[in-house]
Amino acid sequence: AVGFAGHYDFDIDVLAAYRPQGKGRVERQVLIVRDHVLSGRSFSSVEEMDAAFTAWVPQRRAQIHKTHREVIAERAARDHAALKPLPPTPYLVAERQLRHVGKDCLVAFDGNLYSVPARRVRARQLVEIRATKSQVMLHTTLVDAHGSTLLATHPRAIGRGARVVDETHWDGLPTGKGRRTTTGDIPVQPRQERPRGEETGPLQALLNRAAATRIEVGRRPLSVYDELTGTRPFTTHRATKESS
Repeated sequence: AVGFAGHYDFDIDVLAAYRPQGKGRVERQVLIVRDHVLSGRSFSSVEEMDAAFTAWVPQRRAQIHKTHREVIAERAARDHAALKPLPPTPYLVAERQLRHVGKDCLVAFDGNLYSVPARRVRARQLVEIRATKSQVMLHTTLVDAHGSTLLATHPRAIGRGARVVDETHWDGLPTGKGRRTTTGDIPVQPRQERPRGEETGPLQALLNRAAATRIEVGRRPLSVYDELTGTRPFTTHRATKESS
C-alpha cells in the first residue's frame, strides 16, 4: 500500500479499525446507494442494475451536498481539475523477495537464475527481486548516484532450471568457472607443450623470483662478532676436572 501511494503521490490516512465514524463521508455513500438505488428493487442481471445506477447518477450530481453546501457536480469538476496527471508508467503489483548475488553474477529465483551487471554488484550482495507474471526485475537495496535502483529486467522463465542471461552483464568478470557458464560455444585453446624439467606452481615461482634477484650474501668468521660485542669466544672444549 505504501509503494502504491508513493507511486501515485497521495497520502494514506490510517484510521482505527471498526470505527466507521472516522470516515463518515465514505461510509455515507454506501447508505445513499442502498437507500436510493437498491432499496425495494430487484434486478435480473448486472446490466439491469448498471442501468439503474446510470439513471440515478445525474439526479444525485444535481443535488446540493449537505457538508460543503455546493452542487455536487460543480464541486466534483473543480476537484477533478486539481488532480495531478497519472504517472507515465502504471504501478506494477509484484512479488518481492531478497536474494544474494553469486560469484558468477547470477541470482536464483523460483528455481531459475537471472544475471545482473558485474560492474554494479559484488559477490554475496543483497538485491531485491520484483517479479510479475511476465517479468523479473532486479534492484539494489540502495539508490545509486542517479537516483535509480534498477539493475536488470528479464522475461520470467517458464519452468525450472533455466538461465536467463544478458552476456553483457559479465563484462568485467575475470575468466574462470564463472565466465564458463555462458551459453555460447567455448573456443578450444591449443595445448602448449612445456619443456621437460620446467616446473610450475607457487613454490617454483617464488624460487624463480629469488634466483632472479641474485643477492650475494657476505661471509665472515664469528670472531668478528665477538670483537664487536666484547664477549669471549664460545668453545666446545670440555672443562677439565680439578684433582682433589
